[in-house]
Order: sequence, then C-alpha cells, then structure tokens
Amino acid sequence: ERERGGSGVRERERGGSGVRERERGGSGGGPCAEARAGAKMLLVLAEEHKEHLGFLTRVDAAVVGEFCRIAVEFLKKGSNPKIFEGAARKLNVNTETVQNGVEGLMYLMTESSKMMISEVDFQDSVLVLGFSEDLNKLLLQLYLDNRREIRQILSELAPDLPHYHNLEWRLDVQLASRALKQQIKPLLTLKLHLEQNGRRNASVFQTDPATLLHLIRKLEQALNEMKTNHCRRIVRNIK
Repeated sequence: ERERGGSGVRERERGGSGVRERERGGSGGGPCAEARAGAKMLLVLAEEHKEHLGFLTRVDAAVVGEFCRIAVEFLKKGSNPKIFEGAARKLNVNTETVQNGVEGLMYLMTESSKMMISEVDFQDSVLVLGFSEDLNKLLLQLYLDNRREIRQILSELAPDLPHYHNLEWRLDVQLASRALKQQIKPLLTLKLHLEQNGRRNASVFQTDPATLLHLIRKLEQALNEMKTNHCRRIVRNIK
C-alpha cells in the first residue's frame, strides 16, 4: 500500500517476517518548506550579549558608530588591545567594558550578516535590548551599510570545509513479526549530502529516534557554547 502527500511518501509492506511501515521525505519542497521560507528569522541573543550591548545606552551615538567601525576593522585585521585602552580612557570606564561592548557589536553584526536577516527582522531582534529609537535606527543603518562587506570578510576567513547541501530521510516502523504480533520498532535512515570544493558526497546512517534526539541535544549544547564570550575570544585569536 502506498500513500503520497506533499511532504513525502508513506508505504506499508507485508512479508513473511511481519508488517513494516515506511515514511520518506526530503529537506526541500512541500508545504513545510514554504512555511519555513515565510517565517520570521530573528537573532536570539544570550543574556551575556545583552549585558555587554547595554553599555551602548550610556554613550553618545557618535561613540556607537565608532565602535561599529572598530568592530568591522577588527574583523578584517584582528583585535588590537591598545584601541580598547585608548577608548576606555576617553570614556572614563574600564578596558573590559569597552572590549565587551565592541565584541558584542561584532557578534550582533556578524550573526545578522550570516543570516542576511531583513530590515524588519533586525529591528525586532534588537528590540529586546531596550535601546532608544534613535540607537535602534543607528544600529540598523550600520548593519545595512556593512552587511555585504562583513559577509565577504567572513567568506574569506572561513576554511572550505564540507558543508550541508541536502538531507533525505526514511522512517521505517516494524509493527509485527513472527515472534511478536504487536510491536512498534521505529528506525530512521538518513542520507546526508555534503559539498566541498564544488564536489558532493553522501553518507548514509541509521538510528533510532531516542539516539537522534540525544544527538540533537548535544549539537544544540555545542552551538550555545560557541555563543559564549569565552569561546568567541578563542575563535577570534585562532583567526
């Protein structure tokens, strides 16, 4: 038996060893993909980043603009502690406060540029920071003026590692066997397509839903760890 839908194909097989259901799908096309395409893309900031960016509310707009220029310059040539020290003396604050403010701007601009978020989504993303309307407009203009250059810088810095191209999947569920007339035994088969230097290759692996959920949690933990100030400093020094 076979049933087709917009998001995939569902099949039911009967054999000597039992009954098995299958559901197949891909990462592209279908109503789900269209819904994702039309969804808002917001940048989620950690509390640490919000705290660092909060320093911008205590300085003039001209200082914020200079900090953004410094942030873009650091992306090109790397950080310079002497600039932090000089700015800290002028503003009569400690060096770490200035450094955190500039690094917070670097993160805001680089992550927004990576995602190429729209003008409206950028405004919604910084709304949670509690900035004044004038400061929000300034940050938006700085983002629009520099996002293409930032993307170009990031593309030059990033090594050409294998990256995601497509994902195909199939869900098999064994409903019965000779030993057990009633059972539910799900198995996911994934075919991951990667691309590197214009070449594509695919890897096939199988897992059960519990193991897949565990893998997803671990990857989410790793992504959250990369957003911490400590990891961002390590990555910046490596570059």
